[in-house]
Amino acid sequence: METLRWLHESGLVADLIVAVIVLEAVGLAWLHRRLGRDGWPWHMVLALIPGAALVMALGAALRGADWTWVGAWLLVSLVFHLTDLWVRWRR
Repeated sequence: METLRWLHESGLVADLIVAVIVLEAVGLAWLHRRLGRDGWPWHMVLALIPGAALVMALGAALRGADWTWVGAWLLVSLVFHLTDLWVRWRR
C-alpha cells in the first residue's frame, strides 16, 4: 500500500500511465503493419493523444505544478480531441 501512496504523491503514477499509452500506440502500429496495411496509423495514434495529455495534466497537478501547466495540458488534450473528431467526421 505504501508503494501506491508513493506513486500517487510523487506523481509517477501519471508517468506510468503515459508509458502504457505509448506502448499501446507502438502495439497498434505494429499490428497495423502486421496486417499488411500501408502507412502510419495516424488515426489510431491521434485517438490516444488526448488521453495522454489528460494524464499529463493529472501528473502536473499531483506534482503541484503551476496552474498554467495543468491548463496547457488540458488545452493540448482539447485540441487533439477536436482534431480527432474532425478527422473521424470527414471519413
